[in-house]
Amino acid sequence: MKRFFLPCLLLISSALSAQQMRITPQIYKLTEAATAIASLYVDTVKEDKLVGDAIEGMLHKLDPHSSYIPKEEVAKMNEPLEGNFEGIGVQFNMLEDTLYVIQTIAGGPSEKVGILPGDRIVYVNDSLIAGVNMSTTDIMKRLRGKKGTSVNVKVVRRGTKGLIDFRIIRDKIPIYSLDAAYMLTDKTGYIKLNRFAANTYKEFLEALLKLKSQGMQYLILDLKGNGGGYLNTAIDLADEFLLKDQAIVYTEGVHQHRTVDVATSRGFFEEGRLAVLIDEYSASASEIVTGAVQDWDRGVVVGRRSFGKGLVQRPVPLMDGSMIRLTVARYYTPTGRCIQRPYDDGYEKYQHDLIDRYNRGELQHKDSIVFPDSLRKETLLFKRTVYGGGGIMPDIFVPLDTLRYTDYHRSMANKGVIQKSVSNYFDIYRNELNEKYPSFAEFKAKYEVPRQLLDILVENAKADDVKLPEDLNEIFKNKILLTQLKAIVARDLWDMQEYYEIVNVDDDILAEALRIIENGELYDDLLIKPKMKNEK
Repeated sequence: MKRFFLPCLLLISSALSAQQMRITPQIYKLTEAATAIASLYVDTVKEDKLVGDAIEGMLHKLDPHSSYIPKEEVAKMNEPLEGNFEGIGVQFNMLEDTLYVIQTIAGGPSEKVGILPGDRIVYVNDSLIAGVNMSTTDIMKRLRGKKGTSVNVKVVRRGTKGLIDFRIIRDKIPIYSLDAAYMLTDKTGYIKLNRFAANTYKEFLEALLKLKSQGMQYLILDLKGNGGGYLNTAIDLADEFLLKDQAIVYTEGVHQHRTVDVATSRGFFEEGRLAVLIDEYSASASEIVTGAVQDWDRGVVVGRRSFGKGLVQRPVPLMDGSMIRLTVARYYTPTGRCIQRPYDDGYEKYQHDLIDRYNRGELQHKDSIVFPDSLRKETLLFKRTVYGGGGIMPDIFVPLDTLRYTDYHRSMANKGVIQKSVSNYFDIYRNELNEKYPSFAEFKAKYEVPRQLLDILVENAKADDVKLPEDLNEIFKNKILLTQLKAIVARDLWDMQEYYEIVNVDDDILAEALRIIENGELYDDLLIKPKMKNEK
């Protein structure tokens, strides 16, 4: 008889301390059932899959964020937060079943051997990867590998006959969590973070000090779309804004005693006007930072209600290299708010919450958002009303303007037509663009989306069955679309910061934050006046 499951169970438990191990009759019952299936079932059982499915089933019943990660997915899951991976160092897009190089990482392996933006990689180690319906995951497996190992690629380059052979020595490739940091005005700086990773605090601090050296007095921190990451990184970041001994966050669970994290005296931006931008995709670590800033009345929060993830996951490694990410505690803002949105109605309902928000008009109308009085709290300095139980509600609500985006624009974006069109345009005009715009300042001031790019866009849209307006001038005059195209061109010529410097021009949330932060009386009205009204 097979004895696979009981040793597995005991080794899983060995990842925990002796005090945490509880082999109850119910757990033995689970082991007995699994052993019986593996030993007696009429057909052959794939034990790895059976155990994985059983673990997934158990976690699925607990909460929406406890999860099981198979062995082959563990390293991939950690890459965005650890801050690097090992590979060849290119940013690419898969367009029409072909790998287009968008950028090479500065100083990376591909740049060193001469790979250029616009190149199309068609062979990897003599395996054809273009035009064969190979998945992006399979292509990445071929390109990535241990530092010091080599990979041979064959490239098609516009203007060069035949294939070009390259031998690339893989290396560690950095993943950056800071997308942009620049001065919006003479006094106001802007920092955009896309995640809270191991290197985020270092990147943020370098950017903060650089902006302060350029005269920054006020800061706008953009956490829109930031899904979170490491708790410790969020604590370090919030520490830059808060005074010594002010609470940042506390965590607590049935098996985890309350742990409070407080600010130190090291903050480099404890004074000066601050605005934090959030939207419905800002979650977890983003909400920790935003909640601490809001609870201490340290700055103004602008945007739309955040995602609402207030559960802390702990990684539990298993014997075969797989992992459980188990919810072990809830985190609370300094006022005691748990911003985790309810999940009592089941996993499916929880997963559809953002769609439900849109359908009931919450993203367009502040009045559609209702918080129960039982979750009402007051901020710690100026006694403003805030609520828990479902994300961070901004101090200033900025609705989603659905009228700005046409059906054909959304369809082109969803089908990848916009990015593909810019790549096609670059394939033809890259050298000309580099010569005409040697600096981003010249590009930002003078570049206008040309008719050539718009014609390529229309042709690609037709090829992908996008229903276009009868009058194509509607496309040629679509301000949001033109801004997006210009921003992508800027990104492909330079990097993500230049993309945001263009696209932020049409960002309603950023515009509102800038209006508030540069008006001292308005800024103070939002933070201090509520206390004066309450005292009356």
